[in-house]
Amino acid sequence: MKKHDEFNLLEDICNMNNEEFKPYIPADKITPEFTVTSVIMGVLLAIIFGAANAYLGLRVGMTVSASIPAAVISMAVIRVIMKKDSILESNMVQTIGSAGESLAAGAIFTMPALFLWAKEGVMEAPNLLEITVIALCGGLLGVFFMVPLRNALIVKEHGVLPYPEGTACAEVLLAGEEGGASAKSVFAGMGIAAVFKFLVDGLGVVGGVITAPIKALKTELSAEVYPALVGVGYICGPKIAGYMFAGGVLGWFVLIPLIAMFGGDTVLYPASVSVAELFADGGAAAIWSKYIRYIGAGAVAAGGIISLVKTFPLIIRTFTDAMKGLKGSKATDDVRTSKDLSMKFIGIGVIVMILVLWALPQIPVSLVGAIFIIVFGFFFATVSSRMVGLVGSSNNPVSGMAIATLLIATALLKVTGDNGAHGMQGAIAIGSIICIIAAMAGDTSQDLKTGYILGATPKKQQIGEIVGTIVAALVIGGVLVLLDNAWGFGTEELAAPQATLMKMIVEGVMDGNLPWALVFTGAFIAIAVEIIGVSSLPVAIGLYLPLELSSTILLGGLIRLAYDKKMAKKDEKEDNEAGSGILFCSGMIAGEGLVGIILAIVAALGGSAALNISDKFTTGTVGGVIVLILMMVAVWFYANKKDSKQSK
Repeated sequence: MKKHDEFNLLEDICNMNNEEFKPYIPADKITPEFTVTSVIMGVLLAIIFGAANAYLGLRVGMTVSASIPAAVISMAVIRVIMKKDSILESNMVQTIGSAGESLAAGAIFTMPALFLWAKEGVMEAPNLLEITVIALCGGLLGVFFMVPLRNALIVKEHGVLPYPEGTACAEVLLAGEEGGASAKSVFAGMGIAAVFKFLVDGLGVVGGVITAPIKALKTELSAEVYPALVGVGYICGPKIAGYMFAGGVLGWFVLIPLIAMFGGDTVLYPASVSVAELFADGGAAAIWSKYIRYIGAGAVAAGGIISLVKTFPLIIRTFTDAMKGLKGSKATDDVRTSKDLSMKFIGIGVIVMILVLWALPQIPVSLVGAIFIIVFGFFFATVSSRMVGLVGSSNNPVSGMAIATLLIATALLKVTGDNGAHGMQGAIAIGSIICIIAAMAGDTSQDLKTGYILGATPKKQQIGEIVGTIVAALVIGGVLVLLDNAWGFGTEELAAPQATLMKMIVEGVMDGNLPWALVFTGAFIAIAVEIIGVSSLPVAIGLYLPLELSSTILLGGLIRLAYDKKMAKKDEKEDNEAGSGILFCSGMIAGEGLVGIILAIVAALGGSAALNISDKFTTGTVGGVIVLILMMVAVWFYANKKDSKQSK
């Protein structure tokens, strides 16, 4: 097979009429697809990447797509190790595997708020059954809603909606027909990150944070020594990484010095002591905790709503177009590549979900309310699917949808008199379901696009999505409980920034106990950033998170900037989205996440003290600097590894 490059593949797809398009595997050819091998591998990767993404999201408030790493790992096993030529099996692996990552992303943005309230004595901690049922309802609905939308959005809009990640994943699988060497980059990233993570958080022989105090400004410059953060920066690119760091600079080098300078002996709510005492006890970090994070929360909330408002005309138009296309979405032929799950099955499934939502005591809604959740969820699923088709998953305003849902749900529950702990629990449960629906719909549509290009059987892919959803829903509860028992949400190890924000929103609507002056200050900062033409959400996230996170993310972004400039000088037209650097960084994120889960298990069993030897030997800050440099060198090496091969 002639190898396509991703640029040409995207160009061919966008310029091709639906009637002319022929998938890689013809419709009349039957090849292995939904097999024991693909299901087992997909389930394992759904667990691995789901847990790793949950850990990453709880640390930095961001998650990454697992489709491409899952695709290259499946190619390495199926094609290289098992010596099987089966591209559709590899596609099924990434379909199932990526479902775990998407469900985790939707769950960790909201549900940790329940654990935070439990620690404050507001309510009892959620149990595994509650988390599992909420995650399962949202995940299955996200998949169910994409079945009738597949023909309308994936097939009929084939030349209009490129679905960037889905197309890139198809290109990776097509390139893998020539060999699975690219999987080495993923495994190398996993191994290197696992070693670094174990040295820092396991043995404790390397300092986890590099800090440089700046006494003149009463603040500090810091950076965390973690491979996943460098990987996130490289994958996001220099622009997003730079925006996040700009938010951090605004918080730590503008707002904190001003508060420390002018606050003096004044006691400012929500702190119970003066600013001077606060700074003397905890330094710049204490001021960030008491004031800046509320400003950041307001900025993130405003940024999410702004992103939703900006896309609102597109949302209405895309939903209307999808509904028009839905009228003729029923396949009239019986070819393999046109077969979806039966609408009877989908209808029964949706009815069951309505009854579960109605019967679940943690979701305080009537039967009409449960139907309302389904209708609202279908709207956001349609919007999410078409949005990722146009601008990619990274630009999908899921957080804005979740914020809007929480505001509406909390206000309605309060109006109906359910304004206590039960109402707060219900608001988060409703927000969790909608957030997971949107995340799963976006992922499912990208996977179906990959399958459409390759010639997969839609029905089998949809079954694969359901399998991945069920497995991920069964695992995510255990992961959340484990991480909370090990370190606790809202701590330095697991800040859970998105969930903390959702908690603030619900509390603010319910009883108005937020420092609204700080929240609105952040909101107007986001508005000002938007006015000057910069996307406010990444800036707001940088303002909301500790500077040490965005500093390390920036380093990864700078490596990507240097690589992109090098490619520009070479007049290299190939998109690096599937390059070795991306794969290596995806592996680093997965590797750190896996070791983080293992260390959480050790901590939950009380073995952390025996494992940590920092009291006997430690390299401290010097070791942290060395490890951080080594991580950056490794990313640069693997980013250029592909080029060195091509130049031979």
